[in-house]
Amino acid sequence: MQRILTAVILLPFLIASILVPWLQLLFVALAAAAMVLALYEFYKLARKRDMKPDIAAGFLGSAALFTIFYFAEPGRDFDFSMIQLTVLALTAGVLIAATLRGAPFDRIIASSGATILGVLYIVLLGGHLVAVRMGFEQKLSAHLLSFFFLVLMGADTGAYYTGRAIGKHKLAPKISPGKTWEGVAGGMLAALALATVAHFWFFRELPLKWALPLAGVMMVLGVLGDLSESALKRSAGAKDAANLLPGHGGVLDRLDSLLFNAPLIYYFARLYFGSNRF
Repeated sequence: MQRILTAVILLPFLIASILVPWLQLLFVALAAAAMVLALYEFYKLARKRDMKPDIAAGFLGSAALFTIFYFAEPGRDFDFSMIQLTVLALTAGVLIAATLRGAPFDRIIASSGATILGVLYIVLLGGHLVAVRMGFEQKLSAHLLSFFFLVLMGADTGAYYTGRAIGKHKLAPKISPGKTWEGVAGGMLAALALATVAHFWFFRELPLKWALPLAGVMMVLGVLGDLSESALKRSAGAKDAANLLPGHGGVLDRLDSLLFNAPLIYYFARLYFGSNRF
């Protein structure tokens, strides 16, 4: 019940931020808040294993990357070069700061690695959704993001309830004991069904011969993202990244399947729809 109630409260804001043209900045604000909280949760997990990520450097690098995605223009390569420079500066800056701070030599690699990985995992991947919202024209942006969230949330719901109802064969018991192959099958069916619904409902410009394979790949990446985040939590000895969202755990627990898919939807749109749709 808590899981459903949380979704009922938050979903209207997300839907409005996608569909209403003048609420673009609401989507940006929601994305920024989610990434800040998720990065904080990631660093808390790292601290559970006695790593000491440089939080200031991590958030500074995240802010720089987020700004680049906000102003990204899909038809140009400016965003790529700026992203590369930001990642280079972040990597060098974190190592220099750790050296000047006199951090214990046996912790420099782990702590610096955790700092950089958090930014790359959450902001470099997730920032592509901001680029979709701000970089494409309004109608295409709304259709892409509606398809994205409809398929992934539907797949997650289908997998969850199918697994609870008939799940018997464990998918990865050492990483996430609750996930089953039956749940994956239910999630895949839900993803394909909702991709079909999206095509006939609002996304006719994306033919089924592309919509269905895209949804299938998204489902697979979503599962891999979920398992990766579960492995991170297990390595830190935590059941959830946090307890911020009743019934869902932390923000990072909700972003896990989205993060791996954010670059996919962005680059698919760039390749398929072409520069005339930016």
